[in-house]
Amino acid sequence: MPKEMIIKNTVTIAAPASKVWDALVNPEQTKKYMFGCEPITNWQPGSSIRWVGVFDGKEIEAVTGKVVSIDKGKSLAYTTFDPNGTYPNLPENHLVVTYSLVEKGGRTEFTVTQGDYSTVAEGQKRYDDTMNEGGWAGILEQIKGIVEA
Repeated sequence: MPKEMIIKNTVTIAAPASKVWDALVNPEQTKKYMFGCEPITNWQPGSSIRWVGVFDGKEIEAVTGKVVSIDKGKSLAYTTFDPNGTYPNLPENHLVVTYSLVEKGGRTEFTVTQGDYSTVAEGQKRYDDTMNEGGWAGILEQIKGIVEA
């Protein structure tokens, strides 16, 4: 059994969890940090999620997946698949992204995990590419800036 390959990034945001949550599910907010993309979904477990944006004047579907679980204001998990990848769009090639929010004293610890890369096609390459880009750290810093502004 290969060793799990999970990417995990955490940031503390000087705001209540409700404000962080809004930045995570509100399309007007996600466009500010998710490469201009917004989630198209009803946020119900089992429903599809499509991250859609505009590139060179054309609408593109950047990432697709399914909502796995949601606990409003506390946690969200969804699968992701890059339709531009070289691997087949099969459930076993989807990664799970999990958002976790813990509020303490008006501040929110926001953690994102993504993986397990050891179980998907081209997992080592996909893991290495994501790690070389800093995982989710850059996006978390952008979310922190948006929420704290």
